[in-house]
Amino acid sequence: MKTLLIVFHSRTGGTSQMAEAARRAATAEPSINVKLLSAETTTGSDLLSADGFIFATPENLAALSGPMKDFFDRSYYPALGCIEGRPYATMICAGSDGENAARQIARIATGWRLRPIMEPLIVCTHAQTPEAILAPKSVGPADLARCAELGAAFAAGLDAGIF
Repeated sequence: MKTLLIVFHSRTGGTSQMAEAARRAATAEPSINVKLLSAETTTGSDLLSADGFIFATPENLAALSGPMKDFFDRSYYPALGCIEGRPYATMICAGSDGENAARQIARIATGWRLRPIMEPLIVCTHAQTPEAILAPKSVGPADLARCAELGAAFAAGLDAGIF
């Protein structure tokens, strides 16, 4: 059985809703084991035991979130040279464009020699004031459907041996 690992961080709820939508859809593929883990608890051995990855993070101050960066820092060397060629996808919950967080993850994934299976999925909340940035987020149905499609497609591709 192949494993899809979804690593996420969420402070205001938007990214966790996105990751959960991808997880729910991916579990429809019965031959795929789907693990949803917070960035704070994910380890290098979790990466080593997975066949593919979805990295989901908010964009904070035009960068990936601190706990997500910490996950990559802690896991980078234990996984280096051990997960080459495995597929990955990225989901970003951003207040504006999310592009820099996506670039940061792509650079890390390039170092690991991972294969992107699609362009980063970026959900823009348009939160621009301190109050809106800190407020709990609610991701809309259309964006959650996009996250679910990513999860379902990833799991189907793993199952079919495409990824």
